[in-house]
Amino acid sequence: MSDTTHHDSRSADAPRRLRVIVADDQAAVREPLAAVLALSDDIDIVAAAADGDEVLAAVAAGPVDVVLMDLRMPRTDGIEATRRLTEDHPDVAVVVLTTFADDDSILAALSAGARGYLTKNAGRQDIVRAIRAAAAGQSVLDREVQDRLLATVRSKSPAPTQTLPGDITPREREVLTLIGQGLPNRAIAQQLFISEATVKTHINNLFAKAGIRDRADAVRRAIAAGLA
Repeated sequence: MSDTTHHDSRSADAPRRLRVIVADDQAAVREPLAAVLALSDDIDIVAAAADGDEVLAAVAAGPVDVVLMDLRMPRTDGIEATRRLTEDHPDVAVVVLTTFADDDSILAALSAGARGYLTKNAGRQDIVRAIRAAAAGQSVLDREVQDRLLATVRSKSPAPTQTLPGDITPREREVLTLIGQGLPNRAIAQQLFISEATVKTHINNLFAKAGIRDRADAVRRAIAAGLA
């Protein structure tokens, strides 16, 4: 692992080294991936996990910034581990790295709270960029994943006349627009100059008023309303 501590242009928006967990049930994937990522000047691999239980234990031992998460793992899989991390450790970003790019896997991972979704065709630099972006509160989707997600969301969107009730406030509409663009709560708070707690309040009110089930449903509703 590199001991270099200087900051170059790549880490201008990440002043400290990022603490990363690599999770994959196959050692032949997990270990080389961890070794390659550790060559980056601003990434420290703090753990390599073979399943979701090991991820949760490593995060609890902390501190951790980003988990690079496979989906299909024994015991606790990547979807459930992501859901628990989102609930219990919301400051830890999850970037999915998987061979699966089917609609169900993508929507399940994003609904669980994943901030990024890459397929294993992604190169080292793509993965590093996704890790940095996720740590900065941004969402990163593989191009193939993004295209499939948008096609799926649009095909399942309700008619525009059924999208949003009339008592949605202008601020709630802004929040829905940013959810539709794939922004996590932290980035929404930064863009609107409000606290993350206030964002959550707006989301709770919005979901209750509009009957929105989860974040993936919110993306569908935003697209159907012409907001994203």
